Amino acid sequence: MRALPRWVLIPGLLGALFVLLPLVAMAARVEWTEFGRLITSESSLAALRLSLQTSLTSAAVCVVLGVPLALLLARSSFPGLSLLRSLVLIPLVLPPVVGGIALLYTFGRQGLVGRHLEVLGVQIAFSTTAVVLAQTFVALPFLVISLEGALRTAGTRYEAAAASLGARPTRVLTHVTLPLVLPALVSGTVLCFARALGEFGATITFAGSLQGSTRTLPLEIYLQRESDPQAAVALSFLLMIVAILIIALARRRVPA
Repeated sequence: MRALPRWVLIPGLLGALFVLLPLVAMAARVEWTEFGRLITSESSLAALRLSLQTSLTSAAVCVVLGVPLALLLARSSFPGLSLLRSLVLIPLVLPPVVGGIALLYTFGRQGLVGRHLEVLGVQIAFSTTAVVLAQTFVALPFLVISLEGALRTAGTRYEAAAASLGARPTRVLTHVTLPLVLPALVSGTVLCFARALGEFGATITFAGSLQGSTRTLPLEIYLQRESDPQAAVALSFLLMIVAILIIALARRRVPA
């Protein structure tokens, strides 16, 4: 603190209040005597269960697709690499509803890919699979950007040393590269799960809101705010607590 100029304190505290006050205000509106009942209704539990299942699945998909993609961006050099990186990170700035429309025109019944899947009897839009795809679309860049930065920071000297000793590329990857960036991999995966858990716009556009199959917790909160505002507040507080726990987990350092 002594190394910082004193004027930094005021805008810093204002920034913290700007984030914390709405959370405190929401917590103050919770009917604590009814909290248990509100978050354990049939529709709420179904939405929470679906959110956890789909978010875990999408986080796993992000790892399967994101790790090779981050390696490609960090360890390769070819024309168009900067463009590819920019395109991969587009979901970070793209409105989720726009992402949902893009997915609908890709995997919908008349979409670029969906029309061919329809011939095979496979329908993706407005299904649980659509929820996972929507969550993966918006969450994948979080893993890629975290892991790519860690890979660039780690450098290639240890990988080069292992290769010079006769280790094959796959062994170098599994025994040298990934252990070096394990903290970033874990943090990125947890952030993917958190982003997927809070996804709303792309999900409702591409998957709809069908109880038990596509209605995740954010969608349930949106519907409840009209019919049962107290339930919406209670579920919002529950989602906030889950988000805080996830962020705390992501901030923990994992030994390399």
